[in-house]
Amino acid sequence: MRATTDLDAAVTEADAILVAIPSHTFRDVFQRVAPLVPNAAPIISMTKGLEASTEKRMTEIIREYCPGHPVGVLTGPNLAREILEGKAAAGVLALDDPAATWLQPLLNVGLFRVYRNDDVVGCELGGVLKNIIAIAVGLGDGLGAGDNTRAALITRGLAEVTRLGTALGGRAETFAGLAGMGDMIATCTSEQSRNRHVGLQLAKGRSVSEITNAMNMVAEGVKSAATVVSLANQYEIEVPICGEIHRILAGQADATRVYRGLLRVVAGTESEPG
Repeated sequence: MRATTDLDAAVTEADAILVAIPSHTFRDVFQRVAPLVPNAAPIISMTKGLEASTEKRMTEIIREYCPGHPVGVLTGPNLAREILEGKAAAGVLALDDPAATWLQPLLNVGLFRVYRNDDVVGCELGGVLKNIIAIAVGLGDGLGAGDNTRAALITRGLAEVTRLGTALGGRAETFAGLAGMGDMIATCTSEQSRNRHVGLQLAKGRSVSEITNAMNMVAEGVKSAATVVSLANQYEIEVPICGEIHRILAGQADATRVYRGLLRVVAGTESEPG
């Protein structure tokens, strides 16, 4: 593998394009990349966010500029540092074109195992939605909520993610797999998780701008929360955890007070929101 800052050199002779850039810069960068992409080369997004201005997924943006190309996502519980260290991990390659499945064995390198899926929408949304739940879990961890509370938040958060994800076109079973539950567990529990880190810092009383300015990487949950809540409202899906985290991130509510309010939600059946 060779590093380069020359887009032309990186793209023009590539057999496949894997795009791993923050969601808020995705369109601007991809506009420059699109004319250079070789004919029929698969384009794979590794970005776990939504475009705020259009509420589009990254694969939808790719299709705008490169119609006719195989498009997909590479996602799952893949914390970058552990993969760099060669530790065992598993991911999911979701593709909209069976002709591009030749990519799967190429991505299986060392102890990194890649499974295949054809639910591009579900796999992509799983990577987006879990980030907001991870902020909630980090907030709870920072307030000393305990293991039982963390388990409850992750489980109820997964139910919330599945409700919205299926309403937007994903399949329920996808959210029970690596792209959903797997990614949720890693992001909600790891010390390396950027979104969990945001929650931990919110618990210390720091502002969102203070937290994000001090980070050298992007926490996509901060940027996606408003879009996720907007989509939930459009589809009339109740997302109480995402909704409350959005209020905190937007400066509309006190983090500690909101978190305690979440814990007091009256419990109904497990299939109900809350």
